[in-house]
Parts: sequence; structure tokens; C-alpha cells
Amino acid sequence: MVVEIPPLIKSARFRRRATLGGECLAEFLGTFVLISFGCGVVAMTVAALPGSGRTEGPTTFFLSSGDWLLITWGWAMAVVFGVYVAGGVSGAHINPAVTLAFAVRRKFAWAKVIPYWVSQVAGAFTGAALVYGVYYDAINAFDLAMKGPKTNGHTLASFSIFGTFPAPYFNGGIWGSLIDQIVGTMFLVMLVVAVVDLRNTAVKANLGPLIVGFAVAAIGMSYGANAGYAINPARDLGPRLLTWAAGWEDLAMPGNLSGVGGFSSYFWIPIVGPLIGGVIGVLVYDLFIGDVLHIRAQRGITQETGRTRPEKGTDEE
Repeated sequence: MVVEIPPLIKSARFRRRATLGGECLAEFLGTFVLISFGCGVVAMTVAALPGSGRTEGPTTFFLSSGDWLLITWGWAMAVVFGVYVAGGVSGAHINPAVTLAFAVRRKFAWAKVIPYWVSQVAGAFTGAALVYGVYYDAINAFDLAMKGPKTNGHTLASFSIFGTFPAPYFNGGIWGSLIDQIVGTMFLVMLVVAVVDLRNTAVKANLGPLIVGFAVAAIGMSYGANAGYAINPARDLGPRLLTWAAGWEDLAMPGNLSGVGGFSSYFWIPIVGPLIGGVIGVLVYDLFIGDVLHIRAQRGITQETGRTRPEKGTDEE
């Protein structure tokens, strides 16, 4: 919609909005949208649908592996609209791992990294707070009906609405879930930089956010069950801080669960793993694809997309 829209606040009073201040506001809002819809779809699946009588019982969810699709596509759409909201101002990183990777290999200013990270975590916390407020009654009803170990009246299942944790088959070990987060985020950043690389088969017509959403869905379908595919430090840390403040206590921070298949001090894995994986992802893309495109551009070598053999000349026809 190309129309003249007057600003709500006179620009003379908020000049910093034109630079880093505005970019941080965009990162805050984009991440807020991401978490509002992402955690919202998990709240719908875990607490709201069972509690509203739309499943077999008040605590019945994930009856089959196909139910995981609701989560994966919900998070995919959350990413799509978060990027559409913030993309025109900040580039819509909405993920500290993306911000770090772009600083390492895409000339993103290092001075902006910490402000972006703070804005992203704040947006994630606020989005989680919105979901908690909207689904407060559903979550409490679910925890009340749920049997099994509880932390201050809350269950691991209700915590999963907001934060991530490792699958029981890791037996509380660090390496399985850490490697999972590194690999998942490596693919995420690799695919993001491929989508936006104009030297490659870049997505046109403003469809980039949709394709990035597809990438998130693919990662969730392929790697999601191992550790909840946070693949974004802000996505996990912001909601984790909210649940810690709201009463999930040690289950949220530092991330402890006793018993078979439990875990201890898990909170750092969805932070460190994605930061490492993001940098690996951009380096792998540049090593295998980016450098090839660069040297071809330098030498003036062009190849038509989809060409598998030389075009026949007139004399060959």
C-alpha cells in the first residue's frame, strides 16, 4: 500500500529512530511477533485444544507423529510474519545467531550486535508474556489435571509451551542436545544466506520470508524432537525467563529436572549451540557456494540457471 502515512510521533523528537534505535525497535517487534505466534501454537496444542474439549481428554495431545506438523507449521508462519514485520527496517534477524553470523561474514556492524541481542531477548520475553496472559486459564487447568512430577504446581509439558528441553534418550547428557542445536542452526543460517544471496538463485518478489519459514518447518520436521529445535537463543531465553518469573522455578532456570531422562543446568545449551551453529552455517555456505560465486563474478563467468549442457548452435540444428 503506497500512500503517504504521517508518523505517530514527530521525527524531530525521536531522531534516533532513523538509525540504530529504530532497528532495535524493529528487532523487538519482529521477535515479539515470532514468539507470540510460535509459543501461541504450542499453547494451543498442549493446553487449549485439550482443555476446550477438542481432544480425547483434558491432557491429551500428540496422539500421533502427524500432530507435530501443527507445531512445525505454526513456528514456520511465526517466522514468516516476524520477518515481514521487521525486514524493511532491521533486516529482521530476530535471532541472535543470525546477528552473530552476519557480523562474522556479512559486514554487519559489531557495534550493533549487543543492542540487537538485547532487543531480541526483550521481544521474546514480551511475546511469551502475552501468550502466558492469553492462555493463563488453559495452562493452569492443564497443569491441575496433569499427573506426574510437578514443580510449584507446573509440569514439564506446560513448560514446553515456552522453553525447550532435551529428549529423555539423551539421559541428561550435554553432547547430544548441544550437537543437535549446532546442526539445526547451521542449516537455518545456511539456508537464510542462500535465500538472500543475490549472486545465487535468490528469492525475488519479497517471497524471502516465506522461504525462510519453509526452512524452519523443514528443520522442525527433521530435527525437532531431539531438543525442541530452539535454533535461536532469544526464542528460548526470553520465554525461559518469563516462565522462571511465573513460577516454573528451577525447571526454567537453570533448567533442572530430576529422575530418569532428566537434565541439569540445560539453559545454556539453546544459547551456545545456536551461536556456534550459526557461524558454522555461514562459513560452510561461503566455503562451498559463496567463494565459487565470488570467483565466477571476478572472472566474468556466467551460467544460466538450470543449464545442464551447452546450448546447441545454429549449425548443429
